[in-house]
Amino acid sequence: MSSKSLRRNRLTGYTFLLPNILGFLIFICFPVCASFLISFTEWNGFGEIQFTGLSNYTRLWSDDTFRISLINSLVMTAVSVPVTLMLAILAAVALNRGIKGVKLFRTAIFLPHITATIAVAVVWQLLYNPTMGPINGLLRSLGIANPPAWLASTQWALISVIIVSIWHSIGYYMVLYLAGLQGIPKDLYEAAEIDGAGKVSQFRNITLPMLSPVIFFTVIMGIINSFKVFDLVYVLTKGGPGRSTHMLVYDIYDTAFKRYEYGYASAMAYVLFAIILVITLIQFRGQKRWVNYS
Repeated sequence: MSSKSLRRNRLTGYTFLLPNILGFLIFICFPVCASFLISFTEWNGFGEIQFTGLSNYTRLWSDDTFRISLINSLVMTAVSVPVTLMLAILAAVALNRGIKGVKLFRTAIFLPHITATIAVAVVWQLLYNPTMGPINGLLRSLGIANPPAWLASTQWALISVIIVSIWHSIGYYMVLYLAGLQGIPKDLYEAAEIDGAGKVSQFRNITLPMLSPVIFFTVIMGIINSFKVFDLVYVLTKGGPGRSTHMLVYDIYDTAFKRYEYGYASAMAYVLFAIILVITLIQFRGQKRWVNYS
C-alpha cells in the first residue's frame, strides 16, 4: 500500500472517531477538569468565583452530613455487594443447568435490571406502604401486629433501599456469571466426579476458581455502583427520614443543586472518586492471591 493510500485510510479512520473524541472531550474531559478547578473555589453558579484553596476539602472533616452520607454509603456497599453477588452466583449456577423453563426464569430475574429505576422505585414505594402495602399486609396475616414502617422509619429506611438495590441488580450480575460458567470446560467436572468429588466440592474447587476473573470484575463494578447510587434514594426517600438514607451522591446533588455550593459539591465528588480509586487499587493489588486467569 502506498503512503498516499495509507494516509487516506488513516484520515478516514480519524474522521469516524472524531464524533466520539469530541463527545468525550466536551461532555466528559472538560467537565471533569472544570469540576476539579471549581473544587478549590466558592461559587454559586452565577456570581463571582472566589478561590478558597483547600478550604472545601478541610470543611469535609467537620461536616456531619457528609460523614453520615459516607457511613451510609459504606454500609450499603458492605451489605449490598456481597449479598447481591452471592445471590447472583447461586442463581447463575441453578439456571446453568438444563431445567425446565430455564429461559423463563432467566428472563424473570434479569427483567428488573432493564426496567427503569424510577419505575422500580415507585412500585417498591407502594409495596413498602406501612398501612396499605402488601408486604405489611402479609406480615400482619402472619401474626406480626406492628410490622416495620420501612421507608418511614429511620431504622428500616436504609435496609429498605438496600433490599431494592439488591433486587434490581441481581439480574445483571447473574448474566455475567452465566457467561463465565458456560466457559468452564465440562471435562473438569467429569474428572472430579470420577474422583468422587461431590457437588459442593466441585463448586468450591472448580466453579469458584474458574469463575474468579468474573467475580473480580463484578466486585469492582458492584462497589462502584453501590457508591454512586442516587436515583433509588431520590425517588424512595429523598435522603430521609432525617438523614438515614443520605448517600454521598445524593449529598453532592443536594449541595450543588439545592444549596448552590458548587465548589463544595465538587470537592465531595473528588473525595468520592478518591475513595473508589483507593478501593479499586487495593483490589487490583490483591487479585494475584485469588484470581485464576488460567
